[in-house]
Amino acid sequence: MAASIRFAKIYFLLWLLVGLLPAAADAAGIPKVLVVMSYHEGMPWENEIRQGIDESLQGACEIRYVYLNTKNDFAGGSRKAEEAWRIFQQFRPDGVLAADDDAQALFVVPYLKDKVQTPVVFCGVNAGAGSYGYPASNVTGILERAHFRESVTFLQQLVPGARSVGFMTNDTPTGRAYAEQIRQESSSYPLKAYSVRLVTTLAEAVTVAEAWKDQYDALFLIAMDGLSSYDGKPLAEKESFHFISRAFEKPVLGINEFNVREGLLCSVAKTGWEQGASAAAMLQSAMAGTPVRSIPIIRNLSGKRVLNITVMKSLNIKPKPALLVGTELVETEE
Repeated sequence: MAASIRFAKIYFLLWLLVGLLPAAADAAGIPKVLVVMSYHEGMPWENEIRQGIDESLQGACEIRYVYLNTKNDFAGGSRKAEEAWRIFQQFRPDGVLAADDDAQALFVVPYLKDKVQTPVVFCGVNAGAGSYGYPASNVTGILERAHFRESVTFLQQLVPGARSVGFMTNDTPTGRAYAEQIRQESSSYPLKAYSVRLVTTLAEAVTVAEAWKDQYDALFLIAMDGLSSYDGKPLAEKESFHFISRAFEKPVLGINEFNVREGLLCSVAKTGWEQGASAAAMLQSAMAGTPVRSIPIIRNLSGKRVLNITVMKSLNIKPKPALLVGTELVETEE
């Protein structure tokens, strides 16, 4: 009888506690999350990351976004990072998400890493985590690695006669990190990777493409957003792709689905959605009390084959029907 009374008391206390939890949560308010994006609002890659974050956190957190705009104005990135720090102090977030490499170098490392208790989760980082001193007492995250090997394999299936590929990227921290990834793994690619070229202007990129069309069977364009136009203004990737592809006149690959939709032939695409959703889930765990140091740094895994049939037809490529199974077919967007 005494045991039954004790059980009833415990049950009543648990029932009372559960009944009070919503009120306590309402009193405390929902967690606040500051998201610092390296690039500019509306950039397709940042849109993909934001979609992953929003789908994971919307309704559960109050989210505030800050954009450092480094693709269009790298020199102004430090000033934007200072603004982000002031917003951090005013907003007092329960957690921070920091997307891409520039947000690490300009914001997380100078202002947050091992300096505050707030958990920070990065995503979209192309450099090695150790380049920024990660993991840190309050920092973990997800690395971004392009599916170069898989994309080159896909191209070889589309164009069995292809034997060589050249790689070109904008000379930025992100571009240099991708170049290092290629150098480390290119010996395992099914096509011979002859060169990784860093460029800064559209004129230089077009000159290289024209020279390479007689040397290589394919061209891989990587992170070309912000390339300087003929009048010195930063270009969106879609604009530069048009001129570079026309100069090369052969298959051109990209690393993202939106690159293929913008006029490149194909890709085994990584997704910003995976980066944003994974980072958001890690941050939720940290804000719920999991020690940041016990949340391991991970890297993206998923990729999907994307083929632009507009470009495929223009290059007179006729793949076997079986190859198109599981491949997303798109057309060039105007």
